[in-house]
Amino acid sequence: MRLQNKVALITGSARGMGRAAAELFAREGASIILTDIAEQEGIEAAQSIQAAGGKAIFVPANVAAAKDVQHLVETGISTFGAIDILYNNAGIMPAADTSVIDTSEETWDHIMAVNLKSTFLCCKYTLPYMVKQQHGSIINISSMVVFLGSTVPQEAYGVSKGGLLALTKSLAVQYGPAGIRCNAICPGPINTGLLDHLWTSEEERNRRLTRIPLGRFGLINDIIYFALYLASDESSWTTGTWMTIDGGISSNYF
Repeated sequence: MRLQNKVALITGSARGMGRAAAELFAREGASIILTDIAEQEGIEAAQSIQAAGGKAIFVPANVAAAKDVQHLVETGISTFGAIDILYNNAGIMPAADTSVIDTSEETWDHIMAVNLKSTFLCCKYTLPYMVKQQHGSIINISSMVVFLGSTVPQEAYGVSKGGLLALTKSLAVQYGPAGIRCNAICPGPINTGLLDHLWTSEEERNRRLTRIPLGRFGLINDIIYFALYLASDESSWTTGTWMTIDGGISSNYF
């Protein structure tokens, strides 16, 4: 097993990509700390892992709130004794996020809190334990949109995900001497409920699909198996970098 005897904290893990990552990591031997604002789904996700023979707890938390994150990390440490992997997966991409002219201040602040502040807080409270352990892997979920402009803008989302790359670089340099790695994944459009919520018409979906050289939207497994590599000791000399996994969309000029 690639994550035997490791403990992983995965945010936004009640459903979608976060839950799939939790289940994969558990199958690979990790003990899982799941967290989300969706309490019932989070409990069910933890129970599903336990029923399959894995170790998991669910701790409800708003990861954009410092008290919640502090409690989350302390609960994980008291339960499993360590946090070896921090997988910052929680994120939102609301349809109300458009151009800077049309996006409300409330929408901007909410996106920044969930997508960027949450990672700051999770790192803030987890890193002291990783430093004490002298090892750890932090995985931040960014996006390929940080590298491109768009005629259909999502300004707050793009800025929040760009901030994650800056944070990834800084943490890799600061904490590398303590044996802690920090990397990011930049997915393209992934076929999840989030995508369905954002693009409600075939026209909107096809506008993006025609840009993808590999001819399909991404699958959850396309992302979480790379995250598994970053979480494992196989990537022990990989830090301060990111991988764009987007079917080639960011390479497509026409």
